[in-house]
Amino acid sequence: MEKYETISIIRPNATEEIITAISDKTAAIIAKTGGEILKIDKWGLRQLAYPIKKEPHGYYVYTVFSGNGAGVDEMERIFKIDDNVLKYMTIKLDKNFVLSDKSYANQAEGTDDSFNDEEE
Repeated sequence: MEKYETISIIRPNATEEIITAISDKTAAIIAKTGGEILKIDKWGLRQLAYPIKKEPHGYYVYTVFSGNGAGVDEMERIFKIDDNVLKYMTIKLDKNFVLSDKSYANQAEGTDDSFNDEEE
C-alpha cells in the first residue's frame, strides 16, 4: 500500500458538523477501498494567500493515509462535488515515510526543528 497526504480547504462558514462529516466521509472512502487513515489533523481557520471562490479564509484539514489509487480517485471525486470544499491536494509520500511529530520536510532533510546556537 502506498502512503498519501491530503490537505483540503473547507469554506470558512462551514459548521463543525460539516467539517466532521467531510472528514468522516473521507475516512469511510479510504476504508471502503482497503486503505487506512493514519492521521487526521484539523489545522483550523487560516487566511488564504489569495481568495478561492471569493473566500479570503479557509478551514484546513490535513489527512495522512495508506491506500491505493482507487481510494484517492474516489475521495477527490467527492471533493469536486462538495460545494463546501474550496480546494484540495493529494501527494503520494515516499515509501520510507514515517509518521511522527516532526514535519515531513525535516524528515527528508534528516534535521529537526531545534535551533543550534553554537559558536564556531
